[in-house]
Amino acid sequence: MTLLITGGTIVTATDQYRGDVFVDGEKITAIGSALTFPADRVIDASGKYVLPGGIDVHTHLDMPFGGSTSADDFESGTIAAAYGGTTTIVDFAIQYRGQTLHHAWETWMKKAEGKAAIDYGFHMIVTELNDQVELEMDALVRQGVTSFKLFMAYPGVFMLDDASIFKALLRTGKNGGTICMHAENGGVIDVLVQRALAEGKTAPKYHALTRPARAEAEATHRAIALAEIADVPVYIVHLSAAEALEMVTEARDRGLPAYAETCPQYLFLSYDNYEEPGFDGAKYVMSPPLRAKETQNQLWRGLASNDLQVIATDHCPFCMKEQKTLGKDDFSKIPNGAPGIETRMSLIYDGGVRTGRISLNRFVELTSTSPAKIFGLFPRKGTIAPGSDADIVIFDPEKRMTLGVKTLHMNVDYNPYEGREVTGVTDTVISRGQVVIDAGRFTGRAGAGSFLRRSTR
Repeated sequence: MTLLITGGTIVTATDQYRGDVFVDGEKITAIGSALTFPADRVIDASGKYVLPGGIDVHTHLDMPFGGSTSADDFESGTIAAAYGGTTTIVDFAIQYRGQTLHHAWETWMKKAEGKAAIDYGFHMIVTELNDQVELEMDALVRQGVTSFKLFMAYPGVFMLDDASIFKALLRTGKNGGTICMHAENGGVIDVLVQRALAEGKTAPKYHALTRPARAEAEATHRAIALAEIADVPVYIVHLSAAEALEMVTEARDRGLPAYAETCPQYLFLSYDNYEEPGFDGAKYVMSPPLRAKETQNQLWRGLASNDLQVIATDHCPFCMKEQKTLGKDDFSKIPNGAPGIETRMSLIYDGGVRTGRISLNRFVELTSTSPAKIFGLFPRKGTIAPGSDADIVIFDPEKRMTLGVKTLHMNVDYNPYEGREVTGVTDTVISRGQVVIDAGRFTGRAGAGSFLRRSTR
């Protein structure tokens, strides 16, 4: 199939200009002014932005956690992502203790195959490290799984000790992979949680009060220090605290290859949400937790100054009725996570570009180009250029939408931004040359997404 997109404003991380885009099959083959190639379909993008498809490098689809499983599988989750202008995700495959990495990878591949409507890759969560696992890390890198997530939190479940973390970092120095770090001091948090429960403090807000910002900052500092000793890059996931951002900023000022992402929830929500009446605070139970409202401005400054390089979602939805209520009488049993895969692009455009916090080019960089570069997908993904995949979003900067359960497509019974109006909405989405969202209607196919073999740094 051939497509000709005419009259739009093409925006990449570095450029902004009026032009036409010609797509032949799965690739962009030409960009120019007043192109006249014959095409199977012509799309008029006048008055709209033509953007590279969004890349969300932090999602948890069909993921078991805390006695439940995230409410979106790879079908519903990737369809919702497409509605929101995301054409690529990188999800997390979990190695449970006693399992091989390959078993975990194959398990998650089966979850995605035949269901994913957009392209996908995987980070590998490593919960147990030995000589055999290190060899498996090398093999997975050769197979295109080039990043590994380690936890400094959740003792007894996911958490690795510093020696294992250091060994994994050293291994990536040899195989070219990248370590992604969940940076919270799990041991300290566990003590605080147990103390709170012993004192009868069981409400959702205590999830946040037992995970202090300094515990995130300490772990972030330690993760960067271990990576510095190993002489390799490190990528801090879902950074939420200003104190943790200070650690990243200091490292980058010294020239260290320290990278970090934040998420929309930390830019638009705050600790105040935990104080909502009754059990409603459970909607916002995630790790790290929401922080004080003044933290938002500091995170926006980090995004503008490139101390934060990526905005991902940590999409991990659990329904209030059947799932979050598992922690009705004990906040530590509330499944951690919230929905966000569909709302990222509109929220960041509305709250970032329209307010002048970031430029339009920076918006593209944070939501597409930078994650593509960090995780081995650029220039196949993350830009609009001849030879790149035809992952294209036609974005209407003036269209308004009210966010809520009834207007969105995620498989969850609440939305953290219920009732918020945003200006700037995805209109048409193209995934490898196929129109998957057409004027707000899903026209793609479950299973059309392909596994992405990513390159090393």
